[in-house]
Amino acid sequence: MPYPSAQRESARPAQTVATSTRDRIWTIPNLISFARLLGVPLFLYLYLVARADVAAIVLLALAGATDWVDGYLARRLRQVSRLGEVLDPTADRLYILATLVAFTIHEVVPWPFTAALVAREVMLGVCLVVLRRHGYGPLPVHYVGKTATFILLFAFPVLLLAAQGNAASAAASAIGWGLAWWGLGLYWVAGVLYVAQTAQLLRRRDQAGAA
Repeated sequence: MPYPSAQRESARPAQTVATSTRDRIWTIPNLISFARLLGVPLFLYLYLVARADVAAIVLLALAGATDWVDGYLARRLRQVSRLGEVLDPTADRLYILATLVAFTIHEVVPWPFTAALVAREVMLGVCLVVLRRHGYGPLPVHYVGKTATFILLFAFPVLLLAAQGNAASAAASAIGWGLAWWGLGLYWVAGVLYVAQTAQLLRRRDQAGAA
């Protein structure tokens, strides 16, 4: 039976490898997330400046289709990193907010829909500020929020297609708005769950401090 000191020595390399893996920056999933971030200003240019609606639709469709790719590859290739845990939801939120602003300007979506999504982001922003004040980082992404994001990113190019005024507009509008309202509902459900998790975390902290 090995001595305890030998057990500790043998455990150190594995722990070091795990730590170095989580601190990595240039991983395949992170590169995909960086590419998605660069796609946000490109979408705004294509849609608002160049008025290249077809290219904007394709870019939005790619953003929605690759929403799960970076996370899947991170787990599959064992390249989960702290940076990736921040980049992935950041890219999602920027895509959603940029798309909503552009769509509201061109009256593709009404402003109350945009306001409802922005209000949810403000609520989560307040939770993040509270957590940081108490020494906590962002909460892990909930699967409900990830599902809502995927649905919204899929609904946006369909809504943009519906705004083109072609033969498929009626069907695209029905599908797009069905997905959009479904995504909005799940988005708020996830927001409420994040608030509940924040409150629970702070309550446990207070109870531990009192004990």
